[in-house]
Amino acid sequence: MPWDEAAMPTLMSNTGGKPPPEQATGPAPEGASVFQYERHGARVVVAQGSYDMHSITPLAEALRAAAGERPKVVLDASGVTFADSSFLNLLILTHRAGTLRLVAPSRQVRLLCEVTGVDAVLDIRETVDDAAVR
Repeated sequence: MPWDEAAMPTLMSNTGGKPPPEQATGPAPEGASVFQYERHGARVVVAQGSYDMHSITPLAEALRAAAGERPKVVLDASGVTFADSSFLNLLILTHRAGTLRLVAPSRQVRLLCEVTGVDAVLDIRETVDDAAVR
């Protein structure tokens, strides 16, 4: 599945007879933010706030760009207050594109990873320095 299709899920069937809703585009809703910086040769992406299919686009774009520019991407998820399957799918896609290290996931993100088994696939670290150096 192409990166853009996976990052922006679409409605595949419609049983209500109405056209599918438009996909969310543009900036993330209030409360979600993304910023990035370099650390020990790795690109660090910091996600804060709530992420679902309506707010995932800025994070998806940041991770896609980071994976294209650096062999190692570090996602600081300590400030993520809510994450759904869109966020989880994005983590897996980024992991497939290169080296993704998830740092200090919030309790909600850690639980999501444990329940789905993604914690066995992703490299989860406690600090940005540890994730960026090793």
